[in-house]
Amino acid sequence: MLKEIVIAFQSWSEAHRFIQQHKLWKWIVIPGIIYTILFVLGMYFFWASADDAISWVSERLGIENWLQQKRSEWLSFFFVMMGMMLRLVLVLFYFSLFKYVILIIGSPVFAYLSEKTEAIIENKEHTFNWPELKKDAARSIRLVLRNCLSQTMYLIGVALMSLLPLIGWITPIIALLMECYYYGISMLDYSFARNGFTPQKSIHFIGRHKGLAIGNGFLFYLMHVVVIFAPAYAIIAATLSVHKVKNS
Repeated sequence: MLKEIVIAFQSWSEAHRFIQQHKLWKWIVIPGIIYTILFVLGMYFFWASADDAISWVSERLGIENWLQQKRSEWLSFFFVMMGMMLRLVLVLFYFSLFKYVILIIGSPVFAYLSEKTEAIIENKEHTFNWPELKKDAARSIRLVLRNCLSQTMYLIGVALMSLLPLIGWITPIIALLMECYYYGISMLDYSFARNGFTPQKSIHFIGRHKGLAIGNGFLFYLMHVVVIFAPAYAIIAATLSVHKVKNS
């Protein structure tokens, strides 16, 4: 798995050179501006609502009054940490839902960009094929809905785990790794679809090469330092990494 994570990381650096060399910036900037606006607005409103929800639950359960009565620094520390971990898991949960909405809305663009990337790599002339693009986009949407349901079930369990002392402190890491993996599946599947993989075969293959999915997804999250470039870089890097694995 470590080797595949390294391949995924290398593909991201190669994606930058690839975009510059083949002048793909219009496919990066325009979707990126829309993505950034939606991401910033969504995160602002979600953080405010999540904070209010946790405070409301704490008030109804009388946790603050109970802690004041106990006057225990350790208990206060544990509950503060529990609140922080729960907020982080909720933010990742929101980000997961937001990500899936973007994957559904942007599926035609991502399918086209993946096709164009592969055509350039293999020195083929890329022609726009609307029926094929529509087919790839529809497959992507079905996979996204499947992943969304599966990941939501896991994240509910992780959110409950975050309420446990000590063990709950590692839940944001678990939630992040899950996020990376499921996002990577969606990015990689565009390439597998063109190579004749059924959705089941694609998921099975990625399950045996988890490093590709986790590495791609991790750098997608890291790329949010410059949010605008994250989705398009992820799809180009995923296509490059699948090409490497296929050839090997």
